[in-house]
Amino acid sequence: MREVGFERIAEAVKQLCISANYDLGDDVVNAFKAARSKEESPVGADVLDQLILNAEVAASERVPMCQDTGLAVFLVELGQDCHIVGGSLYDAINEGIRRGYGDGYLRASVVFDPLNRQNTGDNTPGVVHVELVGGDACTIHMTAKGFGSENMSRLQMMKPSDGIEGVKAFIVETVRLAGPNACPPVVVGVGLGGNFEKSAYLAKKALYRPIGQRHERADVAQLELELIEKINQLGLGPQGMGGRTTALDVHIELYATHIAGLPVAVNINCHASRHKHVVL
Repeated sequence: MREVGFERIAEAVKQLCISANYDLGDDVVNAFKAARSKEESPVGADVLDQLILNAEVAASERVPMCQDTGLAVFLVELGQDCHIVGGSLYDAINEGIRRGYGDGYLRASVVFDPLNRQNTGDNTPGVVHVELVGGDACTIHMTAKGFGSENMSRLQMMKPSDGIEGVKAFIVETVRLAGPNACPPVVVGVGLGGNFEKSAYLAKKALYRPIGQRHERADVAQLELELIEKINQLGLGPQGMGGRTTALDVHIELYATHIAGLPVAVNINCHASRHKHVVL
C-alpha cells in the first residue's frame, strides 16, 4: 500500500488550476496553427492569429487566457493500492482549488447553489469524478470548464431505431445550435451508451483526450473524422464569424447500454480547451 498525503495533493491541484488557465496545451496551439494554414476566410484566419497570440501572451505574462477561468472539474484515476492520508481526497482537491484560484488571481465563478446564486468566493467546490484503477498511483486530470461552451451541451435519449445517422445528426445539430456562443473553434466530446448520467460523464471524459488522438477502435476513429468534416461544413468558423474551422476535433467515448436505449450526450469545449494532469 502506497501513501499519498493531503498536502501533496492540494499543492499539485493548485498548480494544475494555475497552469490550466495560463498555459494552453501544445495540442491546442498546434491545432490552431494547422487550422490557420487551411483557413480560407480572411476574418477566420485573423481570429485564429489572435487566438495564437492570446495563448502566447497568457503563457509569457502569466495571466489567464480567458476571463472565464472555469468550473474546476477533475477526473481522478485512483489506484486500488494508493491510500490518501492526512485528510480526504475531496477536501485536498478543494483546498488546491482554493489556493490555485487565489494565488493565481483567477476569477471565482462558483455559487453555493443554483437558486440563491451567492458566490463561494474561492471557486470551490470543484466537481470530482473518481475511477478506481489498478496500481498504486493517483492520477489527477483537471479541466477549467468555461460555461459559454458548457451551456451549449445537450443530451438525448434516442431510440435504437434512430441508428448511427440519427446520432450523427444530433451531434452536428448541437454544434450548429451552439453557434458563436461556445466560442469556436470548439472541441466536441461525445458520450454514447450507458444510461442518462453515464453518457454525460463519457462526453466530459472525452474532452480530456489530447486533440488529434483518435479512438482506439478503427470504426469509431473514422466516425470522429467524419463528424469533424460535417461540423466544419457548417461554416460557423472561428468565433462564429465564418470560415471552415468550426471544430478542432471530435472525441467519442462508448459504453454498453440497454437493448431499448441509445443515450447520446454532447459536451462542448470552447477554443480554450484547458486540460492538465499530474501523476502522484
